[in-house]
Amino acid sequence: MADKEKKPELLAPAGDMERLKMAVLYGADAVYLAGTEFGMRAFAGNFTPEDLPRAVDYAHAHGVRVHCTINTMPRNEEIARLPEHLERLNDAGVDALIAADLGTFTLAERYAPRCRRHVSTQASVCNYETARAWHDLGASRVILARELSLEEIRAVRERTPPDLELEAFVHGAMCVSYSGRCLLSNYMTGRDSSRGACAQPCRYHYALMEEKRPGEYFPIEEDGQGAYILNSRDMCMIDHLDDLCAVGLSSLKIEGRAKSAYYAAIVTGAYRHCLDAAAAGEPPDPVWRDEVEHVSHRPYATGFFYGPPGQYYENSRYIRDWQVTAVVVDCDGEGNAVLSLRNKFRTGDTVELVGPDLRPFSMTAPEMRSEAGEIVEEPRTPQMRLCVKLPRAVPPMTLVRHGVELSAK
Repeated sequence: MADKEKKPELLAPAGDMERLKMAVLYGADAVYLAGTEFGMRAFAGNFTPEDLPRAVDYAHAHGVRVHCTINTMPRNEEIARLPEHLERLNDAGVDALIAADLGTFTLAERYAPRCRRHVSTQASVCNYETARAWHDLGASRVILARELSLEEIRAVRERTPPDLELEAFVHGAMCVSYSGRCLLSNYMTGRDSSRGACAQPCRYHYALMEEKRPGEYFPIEEDGQGAYILNSRDMCMIDHLDDLCAVGLSSLKIEGRAKSAYYAAIVTGAYRHCLDAAAAGEPPDPVWRDEVEHVSHRPYATGFFYGPPGQYYENSRYIRDWQVTAVVVDCDGEGNAVLSLRNKFRTGDTVELVGPDLRPFSMTAPEMRSEAGEIVEEPRTPQMRLCVKLPRAVPPMTLVRHGVELSAK
């Protein structure tokens, strides 16, 4: 079992302020985010110069560290704007910067001296010599390439300085290319994958069209459901946390800055409880382990940790069986709560509640009233505030969800 003294950091995605709060409250030790430039998720929402200090203050007030991505491959006109951005991150109190470009990494030392420097997975660190080289240049951490096995990670750990931290992605989407080095998006959509704007054409559903028969689409697979030429599953290592701890990783990273606040909360909470159990030498609670099945995901696999995963031939479209209906804004000790609506549901529906350190439980949706006191049987206005009586007190940011079939066919 994992040694409690060596329990790795749990690092969660924070695409915007709501997602940051969810990750923090549901158990992250650290979050990673980006400003409006220089991050690899241009469409995640991200943080403006005005938002960033507030985000850092909120995280620090809860004892959570903040890592900021500056891991694009900037062009000349972009690199000229980087020093000002770095100074802003330094002044905001960001704990660490994640860089892939050597010029960016060097500028970070000069313009953000209070921030530790981490090397992005975009740099494809696959061996101990490369890890040592980055350490010699001043890196305090390297985020290893996704293509490494556990034994390769162990070898890197054994042959690098003890003060060099090692981080690895352990959950979320996998790129079909080598640690994100792909130009499909550039060619097909004009959106540059190396500068945060990947359109993810590897997720598209393909069929064959003969040039003289436009509009007629022929499946490339025998099952008639179209082709999954670039068929990638999602990584999920929640059942193997002991193995991850045993190879000497300093940080376990959850992918998903472009995913929902619900995803950030549920996956962070699941890994928090299971990682704590592993560190204590206890088996994971199946209730928390099952939470990763309650978010939108493709079929799960263990990536390259146990060797090359091989070709996957089944349907690898997204599984979406649960939907958030509301978020608890406030709740007193008697269970009198105020909800903020996210998706429609109605009185009498069976719903589940799950929250920060709150085990999921089911209930029948009670009578709902508007803030004006009017009974609302089926609210439909997003963000509408609803007053309800819950069977017990729950913490703010508790999520109300229900089962629903949204999976792609």
